[in-house]
Amino acid sequence: MDSQLPAIVFLTLVLCTFSFAHSSTIGVGYISRILEIQDRERAPPSVQVAAARAVLHRLLPSHSSSFDFQIVSNVFGAMWWCEYCFMIRNHPSFSRRVDPEILIMGVTGVEISAGLHCYLKHWCGSHISWDNTGGAQLFSVPRTGLLPRVQDAGILVQRPIPWNYYQNAVTSSFLPAFSGNVPAALKYIFPSAKMTRLGNWFSVKSDPKLCCTYLLDATDPLFIDIGRAFIKEQLKEYGSTGHIYNCDTFDENTPPVDDPEYISSLGAAIFRGMQSGDDNAVWLMQGWLFSYDPFWRPPQMKALLQSVPVGRLVVLDLFAEVKPIWITSEQFYGVPYIWCMLHNFAGNVEMYGILDSIASGPVDARKSENSTMVGVGMSMEGIEQNPVVYDVMSEMAFQHNKVDVESWIHLYSKRCHGQSVPLIQDAWNILHHTVYNCTDGAYDKNRDIIVSIPDVDPSLISVPHERYNHQGKSVSRRAAIEEITDSFDQPHLWYSTSEVIHALELFISSGDELSESNSYRYTHLSIYFLLSFLSPHIHLHGPLCLGMTLLTYQLNDVHGVTCHSQKFLELVEDMDALLACHDGFLLGPWLESAKKTQITMWFDNSEEEASLLRDYDYHGPRAAIYFNFLIESLEKGHDFQLKDWRREWIKLTNDWQRSRKAFPVESTGNALNTSRWLYNKYLRSPDT
Repeated sequence: MDSQLPAIVFLTLVLCTFSFAHSSTIGVGYISRILEIQDRERAPPSVQVAAARAVLHRLLPSHSSSFDFQIVSNVFGAMWWCEYCFMIRNHPSFSRRVDPEILIMGVTGVEISAGLHCYLKHWCGSHISWDNTGGAQLFSVPRTGLLPRVQDAGILVQRPIPWNYYQNAVTSSFLPAFSGNVPAALKYIFPSAKMTRLGNWFSVKSDPKLCCTYLLDATDPLFIDIGRAFIKEQLKEYGSTGHIYNCDTFDENTPPVDDPEYISSLGAAIFRGMQSGDDNAVWLMQGWLFSYDPFWRPPQMKALLQSVPVGRLVVLDLFAEVKPIWITSEQFYGVPYIWCMLHNFAGNVEMYGILDSIASGPVDARKSENSTMVGVGMSMEGIEQNPVVYDVMSEMAFQHNKVDVESWIHLYSKRCHGQSVPLIQDAWNILHHTVYNCTDGAYDKNRDIIVSIPDVDPSLISVPHERYNHQGKSVSRRAAIEEITDSFDQPHLWYSTSEVIHALELFISSGDELSESNSYRYTHLSIYFLLSFLSPHIHLHGPLCLGMTLLTYQLNDVHGVTCHSQKFLELVEDMDALLACHDGFLLGPWLESAKKTQITMWFDNSEEEASLLRDYDYHGPRAAIYFNFLIESLEKGHDFQLKDWRREWIKLTNDWQRSRKAFPVESTGNALNTSRWLYNKYLRSPDT
């Protein structure tokens, strides 16, 4: 089978000469000490190989005997030498079908697993993703004894930089450190402790049970004592650590004082607390505070970052694909950092991404002058969505040059669906240039009207009186309704919906050919779900339906309110029917795995004020309550009861979370047939 390798740098055996001394950035040199310590303290080779074999067995048990894994030292032989790499070779002892066919060597178990994925992806044309986004496509892997051969010299792949950070877990383990945040009760035990109360964080009533922790002063001797005890207890519990400790004292919490000397003393105290418990400690800090809070001007930022010895602090440039801090901070003022893709906020599942930025940003950062970059990473707040984004980003750990996304996505389509289908490839090209090309600086904050029914008295929403354009013609009803809906939170649209509709049409037209592909079903349902909320071509889509409901309410038209609110709820029901066709969109499996109360709110609410931390999983029932209050207001001739409405839906959310109701854990319905039915209903004849 031909290799599909236009992008990744593969180097043959006889041409490879790598040296740690020739590391690609200044930053890698700064962290050389901790890298050497971690290398000495790794698990024995047998343990690492066993872990890699367990990955193979879970993923492809039928081929467990087809691969041989070996941990090798950094010096592979007299002819070549490298770190943070793996090599794929044809197994020298292969002669029969039962023999190992492919030998994968790496300096760690992580590198061996990366080599396995690389081989399956680029030589066998397979696709591996989260189960809920289509899962693994492995039927393209040939039978045992027939695996594709690589070139005789073997294939060597080296990471351009050593570290990878994946969703709050680097390739070496890390633990939390004491940040200085303490409960109010500390004052009862240590009356003389110097403590400052911090501000409110997204709570409704600033209830001290739910917000506003206290910060122990960095000059208080307790600070170092607690910091030391914090580390020692973890060492006692876990036996050893990777010497990396996470600490984010002011992540979305503004410091009480902006004096650089105070900030520097606090940073130094935090690190001394770590170091007093572990002499080899390295502080891992999220850089989100520098994106989020305007408090962090250059003097304050520099004071914090330079309060720790060089090489003992590593910063995560957390949102680098949209707001790269390394560019505006002189490479974090000389501090090593990891280029991270955040991408997802609060587990939103809408289609969104910036593929071109992801495919070039890490390379630009690493090759920039005086770069202090030491790794790449992913720091998303939710997984199991937009697998194409994470597929690109995971490759950036091995990319020495920018990725040509046009060529890459052509191969992605083939791997993802298990075959090359021209119409599907055209559809993916459209998605690349539309939903996966968000360049406006905004990000995936879900503002669709179905998600956020206006929490407002409808009588306060202005309704346009009949108006005329410059030609003397009356403005259309639709234009008037759209003027109402403009007062609501608007969906984040950065692309042409007509182009995305065309991509959906291409997916649907190829459905008979790909209906058995789980990845196909997930992707085309995702597109339809996106369009159902956002497309102006859908006559009954949420904003227009809600706008008509509110207009007829202000015209005292009970029948109109009833009719249009039912159309709105019908759209929600249709989306439920569509999403029920794929396990990845079901609530039931998530609840079964979570088994916890904290799902959508933190119970930080009063009877009439909702939590600011919420993401409703019950849009239909909530909307139905709102519409019932509208109808009751007209039928009984009284004003809209805003406080009563709030009491009802807040009670709904709390009751829902406490409920023991079981939800389906397996999909029902035919995804392709349901999609075609809804396409005909909403998109083919939008004016009927």
